[in-house]
Amino acid sequence: MRLLVIVNVFEPDLGGGVLFSDLCYGLAERGFEVTVRCASSYYPEWRDKSGENGLRIRSETRRGVRIERFGLYIPRNPQALHERLIYEGSFGASLMRRLPRRGDYDAMMVFCPLLGAVAYAAACRRKTGLPLWLNVQDLPAEAAQAGGIGQGSWMVRVQDALFNKADVWSTISPTMIERLEPRRRRDQPLLYLPNWLHESLARHLETAPKTQGPGSPVRLLYSGNLGTKQNLLELCCILHRSDAPFAFRIQAEGSSAGALRKWAEETGDERFDVRGLSDEKELARALHEADFVVIPERSGAGGSFLPSKLIPALAAGTPVLAVCDADSPLGTEMTAHRPGPRFAWPEAENLPALLKSVDQNEYAAWKANAAKRAAFYDRDRVLDRYAEELRRMDRR
Repeated sequence: MRLLVIVNVFEPDLGGGVLFSDLCYGLAERGFEVTVRCASSYYPEWRDKSGENGLRIRSETRRGVRIERFGLYIPRNPQALHERLIYEGSFGASLMRRLPRRGDYDAMMVFCPLLGAVAYAAACRRKTGLPLWLNVQDLPAEAAQAGGIGQGSWMVRVQDALFNKADVWSTISPTMIERLEPRRRRDQPLLYLPNWLHESLARHLETAPKTQGPGSPVRLLYSGNLGTKQNLLELCCILHRSDAPFAFRIQAEGSSAGALRKWAEETGDERFDVRGLSDEKELARALHEADFVVIPERSGAGGSFLPSKLIPALAAGTPVLAVCDADSPLGTEMTAHRPGPRFAWPEAENLPALLKSVDQNEYAAWKANAAKRAAFYDRDRVLDRYAEELRRMDRR
């Protein structure tokens, strides 16, 4: 089966790029002929990492997957609405330079968090009639509004109209399923396919040294992209005002990382260690060394996605310390499976009290719950489902 996959980020980009790459390589291993159309490498640093971002379309083949990279506008300030719109539009326009023909592929798959990619996929669907699978990782219109980037319902209307050009929908959490169901206009199949622990990080977690915890002081870890949705700086301010003993390692890149580094330098609080992102080997070590993986979400901003930081924490058997809304995908996951403590933002002032005295029995239960839940996100289980559903779509 010949499959065209449309994504904004791909290896070596982090965040979704790691997962999208692993999916394409996994499908190639399962007999699919995969072509990827993606942007030149830029994420999460928001800069031209390869030095090749421009008009030229660059092609390469890795692990049996053909990768075609397209240039795009990389915003200096991803939180500014006008820059965000140019960024989204430039990617869609860049992709439009290479439209497929009906006989080139058997099916298409597009990953959203970027509406420019979905707009291009919709144009390809209209031109070729090929079946289109939409995988919703995030609801970008709602996420933009929650992050203060844009206001108004027009973004939601455009988003939903583009979504309904697809023949099959999938998403990554039960909460997202509930939010997508009323948006369908053609009774499309709506599949629940969670994300998974990607192959290379799983190997590093197996070999990294393990610790028991909790330590004294308690060791906290935040690792990943940092934007306005995470609201990490507010959480750090709460912790800074307390006298709780802790060692908080923060390794991050993204639009809000600079502000956090500046804050850490100005406060001089030695409990915070702010640094850039590490490689996967060091990340695996840090996950095992941590007593808690910290995952904050700004109130109202987490309802459209399940943080990718969750799955590596579970795989390491490290409890998650979440600060989020109860009804967000992360909040419902924390309540249903209890891999660690959850605080709503109005309760976050109570978090330092937990760090001062962690109950050993409760901590052991959190660790056991995290390890148990990790099995749900097994790579082979999820990728086999993708392959099965793709073949089913091809037979329709």
